[in-house]
Amino acid sequence: MEILKQKPLFNPDGSIDLADRRMIAGETTNLNDFNNLKYSWSHDWYRQAMNNFWVPEEVNLSTDVKDYPNLPAPERRAYDKILSFLIFLDSIQTANLPAVGEYITANEVNLCLAIQTYQEAIHSQSYSYMLDTICEPQGRDEVLYQWKNDEHLLRRNTFIGDAYNHFYQERTAENLMRTIVANYILEGVYFYSGFMFFYNLGRNNLMPGSVQVIRYINRDENTHLWLFRSILLELKQENPELFTPEKVALYRDMIREGCEQEIAWGHYAIGDGVAGLTCDMITDYVQYLGNLRCTNLGFEKLYEGHDAEPENLSWVSQYSNANTIKTDFFEARSTAYAKSGAMVDDL
Repeated sequence: MEILKQKPLFNPDGSIDLADRRMIAGETTNLNDFNNLKYSWSHDWYRQAMNNFWVPEEVNLSTDVKDYPNLPAPERRAYDKILSFLIFLDSIQTANLPAVGEYITANEVNLCLAIQTYQEAIHSQSYSYMLDTICEPQGRDEVLYQWKNDEHLLRRNTFIGDAYNHFYQERTAENLMRTIVANYILEGVYFYSGFMFFYNLGRNNLMPGSVQVIRYINRDENTHLWLFRSILLELKQENPELFTPEKVALYRDMIREGCEQEIAWGHYAIGDGVAGLTCDMITDYVQYLGNLRCTNLGFEKLYEGHDAEPENLSWVSQYSNANTIKTDFFEARSTAYAKSGAMVDDL
């Protein structure tokens, strides 16, 4: 496999002709020109992401401090395990996105990746804020590093971590694609499934501060998912050799594996012991997500049926709004670009 050429930092010979701009393997000058964009969707994405600015300390966790020690044992266990998983995911995202950006040769897309990297760092700060507020120091460390000691959780992290590491070890276009697809799985299946648990706590009038932090994070991750779907669709147009039937089958298998791992994880971490959730609900929701992520890339769905959000989980999309302000961002019709705006997930 041919090794991708890393884009030079200073490249006066790079092309400024939009017709020459490519997602990967282009000749970029690295000049950030906000008026000449080949990928016009990046403009609205950039503005929306900028307007999503927030800091975790804005959220009051005083009720959570009282709720956390009194959570029913299944909820407390699931809270700790799912939070540990989310901490790992955002941490590895913060570290990996700059490596992806080294091979993206569309400056407007790299601007979006830079904002995403910053937001992933904010998410890591948010989880730390939650733990520092509700836990004693020893309990904080136990949750923070649970992913190193829980064999099931370590397997989850290994699936994503290995996909990222393969690109670090061999910088080919094929390995970059696996990394981007792994990112898509992380953003579009793992995060969303984890968020479902927190929204169920909200339905049970528990941990309201944690729920609000998750809603803000969910709003950001919604944009991140859309960004990587857009990158994949552009690559599909520009690099059809990366989307042969054999390679698409590989990407679908990756998404399926991610879904199957998420289902097994949900059964392990949540199970049937949390009020308001069951293993069947977890399975249905993750299979719905898997189909949605595949069809939005133009791939065949993974599971028969499961084409709509399960009716008994309609509250998930309702809770995912950070507040009552909604936008039609994904149809490129902005109705409320504001710091407090939230987006509807139609991915």
